[in-house]
Amino acid sequence: MPLLEPDPGALRPRGPGVPAPDRVPDRLAAGTPHALRTELTELLGAEKVLWKVSDLVRYSTDASPYRFVPQVVVVAEDVDDVSAVLSYAHGRQRDVVFRAAGTSLNGQAQGEDILVDVRRHWTGVEVLDGGRRARVRPGTTVLRANAALARHGRILGPDPASAIACTVGGVVANNASGMTAGTTRNSYRTVSSLTLVLPTGTVVDTADPLADEELARAEPALCRALMAVKAEIEADPVLTARIRAKYEIKNTTGYRLDAYLDGTTPVEILRGLMVGSEGTLGFISEVVFDTVPLDRELTSALLFFPSLPAAAAAVPLFNEAGALAVELMDGNTLRASVSVAGVPADWADLPKDTAALLVEFRAPDAAGRAECERRAAAVLPALELVAPVASVTNAFTRDPGTISGYWKARKAFVTAVGGARPPGTTLITEDFAVPPARLAEACEALLALQEEHGFDAAVAGHAAHGNLHFLLAFDAAKPEDVARYAAFMDAFCRLTVERFDGSLKAEHSTGRNMAPFLELEWGPEATALMWRTKRIVDPDGILAPRVLLDRDPRAHLRGLKTIPRVEAVADPCIECGFCEPTCPSEDLTTTPRQRIALRREMTRQQPGSRVLDELLGSYGYDAVDTCAGDSTCKLACPVGIDTGALMRDFRHRRHGPREERAAALAARRFRTVEAAARLAVAAAGAVPDAVADRLLGAATALARKAVRPDLVPAWLPQIPGAAARRLPPTRRAGAAAVYYPACVNRIFGNPDGHPGPSLPEAVVAVSERAGMPVWIPEDVAGTCCATIWHSKGYADGNRIMANRTVEAAWGWTAGGRLPLVVDASSCTLGLAREVVPYLTDDNRALHAGLRIVDSVVWAAEELLPRLEVLRTVGSAVLHPTCSMRHLDDEAQLRTVAEACAEEVVVPDDAGCCAFAGDRGMLHPELTASATAPEAREVTARRFDAHLSANRMCEVGMDRATGRGYHSVLLALERATRP
Repeated sequence: MPLLEPDPGALRPRGPGVPAPDRVPDRLAAGTPHALRTELTELLGAEKVLWKVSDLVRYSTDASPYRFVPQVVVVAEDVDDVSAVLSYAHGRQRDVVFRAAGTSLNGQAQGEDILVDVRRHWTGVEVLDGGRRARVRPGTTVLRANAALARHGRILGPDPASAIACTVGGVVANNASGMTAGTTRNSYRTVSSLTLVLPTGTVVDTADPLADEELARAEPALCRALMAVKAEIEADPVLTARIRAKYEIKNTTGYRLDAYLDGTTPVEILRGLMVGSEGTLGFISEVVFDTVPLDRELTSALLFFPSLPAAAAAVPLFNEAGALAVELMDGNTLRASVSVAGVPADWADLPKDTAALLVEFRAPDAAGRAECERRAAAVLPALELVAPVASVTNAFTRDPGTISGYWKARKAFVTAVGGARPPGTTLITEDFAVPPARLAEACEALLALQEEHGFDAAVAGHAAHGNLHFLLAFDAAKPEDVARYAAFMDAFCRLTVERFDGSLKAEHSTGRNMAPFLELEWGPEATALMWRTKRIVDPDGILAPRVLLDRDPRAHLRGLKTIPRVEAVADPCIECGFCEPTCPSEDLTTTPRQRIALRREMTRQQPGSRVLDELLGSYGYDAVDTCAGDSTCKLACPVGIDTGALMRDFRHRRHGPREERAAALAARRFRTVEAAARLAVAAAGAVPDAVADRLLGAATALARKAVRPDLVPAWLPQIPGAAARRLPPTRRAGAAAVYYPACVNRIFGNPDGHPGPSLPEAVVAVSERAGMPVWIPEDVAGTCCATIWHSKGYADGNRIMANRTVEAAWGWTAGGRLPLVVDASSCTLGLAREVVPYLTDDNRALHAGLRIVDSVVWAAEELLPRLEVLRTVGSAVLHPTCSMRHLDDEAQLRTVAEACAEEVVVPDDAGCCAFAGDRGMLHPELTASATAPEAREVTARRFDAHLSANRMCEVGMDRATGRGYHSVLLALERATRP
């Protein structure tokens, strides 16, 4: 055992230890049953079978109110793996559920037997026909697909609010639509072709001209049965008319029976049935979409009304005027959204009954937008508008920032409202549609029903299409709360069907919570056809049982998950999964959502349970050690949950007194530590590279084994040589700013193969060249932004260094009169924000008076306008750092790069490199995993320059790509050098 191995018990939950009714039972403490694990491992390989109890728990949750623990998780790499699993399930009478992003709201991504991850190895976008079509793999997020299409002026038709996280496979399998898709731009209408794997393992490419011929040979009974159902429906004019009528409004309840009417062959029918089938009929391995235009000329307004019915009554007027989107938000939604960055704080004071419409018109050009503005203006005088708080304007705008803020508030409906729910409650998201002309009536009826059953739900929706969403919160651990929810659901479903002839699920698909009500909406004849369809395509019932079809009238009450209290920072989490695509460890260990889900399961367990011990034993590496701590999860989370901060706190909890004392001593004597580190790097540089890499690699490997991998960095060949012993000379007199070279740039020098000035020399030279000279204080050595201690959870060391550096900066900047320019983005973030909680009251006041400026912002805003660019390179690829995302200065990075290169590219898959100071040396596998998608893009073509703004991130990208990354400021110095 390593010398300083942390005690897993240090992370034991602090609480009453009362076991929850839905806790994972001790029989699963050893994970997957031995026989199942062994057989699947022999079939697929050990690396594709996840079997630990921590694996099962982290895959047992999605964005829904349900929780089902799988017996095993298979990470499928290709269609062969999927076919092998299906064949195995047939032979062993087991069932299979496919899972991609896990953003489903009705439990579709959960299974109780074999769960197959089809996200990790299933990403990719191929743009076809100049963007008019796109071939997309199922694990690709909608946001990523649209990024590739946007360069061609196109996007996908479906536009769900969860586009940042939801994947194309899930969107098609649920027929998700979104803000603007309605009934004409949803998946059913815009999918050109599918490649699917049937439960038997038969693969069908519906675009193949020979697909029907091949399917008839492989599955003759299936083909005959599908055509027989088609003939029966077409022979019944009443049923045919009923099916057509049901899809005049948004409807995702049950199977798409109109596929039998729209398709003329078995393959065409299958293509339609697969859309919205929720993984119950087969696996969608590839989708080809017909895309829609990306109209970039917008005019939008957020209009406030005294009540929900008053807002709903205005919807038809904007529909007639041609608005593309008319989104409804009630008072609860508006008030909860103040947690979203950019939303006016005074919305918290809106009256309870207030409602708003987000109205947007889109056009391909300025003339079209002007016509939209004319039509919008004609509607306004007839509306009953109110302005209950100062920020309300009730006016249309073209401003992109304002429009973006409106949409952030709207898209955060589920997560922001869910985050504001009472602690310990489960969140239910309902989704229904009525004829748009009856929307106001439906709103009144819904409000009355909620009041009758004691709910104060939040309501929002795609009002233009008569589609409303509402959220209910209750405690699933209390039988009386579950009974109240059950009574409400019975009444709500009857109301929707019997009074409005509406859709019980408009776009979230049937799922577990609406399956029992399928016959209520469709009637016995159509429902029987759906059961028959399932038997035709999946006669053994191996795919996703009880997800879409369920005869149990109380099935929607089975598997409701409790939400036990955990650490306060994580308590608001509704497990939506928005954080996952941005997480560097997503494909290595766990994600922020999974870290919280595992923590909640620990809390559900009784003290001393075997499951708890197993979870604690895995959590150290899977959750704490392999968290990059970059907190980009906070940016993706609509309620700002910072799981990185939670993991840093857990690191602190695991430290023993000896570690804390050593870290504090290093902070006190950092001048000596800094000098020793530079000398060590210089000594390594004096040895031939091959010898140094071999010897230092072996030495650090032994030390990591003896001490602990999370404390001793591994030696990497990409580590640069030592910086010069002395920083470039500068003068305080006449300086326009104080220049603070980060300690990493005082220790490490330029990347190999990059001749010319060091980064400090370049910053000094280019600032002087622009007539904005900078001064480097002589006593910067021994100071630091404190990120070294902050990222590892060393609280005492963090306090010592944070206060020392802020006090010094106050003196250097003459009490804040000069800006402090910092040349590493992570250090800028550390000094600007992260040190604040660790400062004394006096030093916090000093800090408030400092102007801390990142060197890239300094260059873009102060230097570049005063410089003459004399030479450029042809192309440059950028790696924006995660700190830049926090600081919101990615645009300035691009501005400086565009001055230095004729073409500037930011990879679509650019993300956090996870090097995180030295974490990439503590856990090289983390950086390797995090950078893999971006590296594939970067290495797919040649670039003349590879630029970033943080030395250790550059090292991480060097290692990932084999290309030499360097600071954009070095490029600027070269571009403007006389």
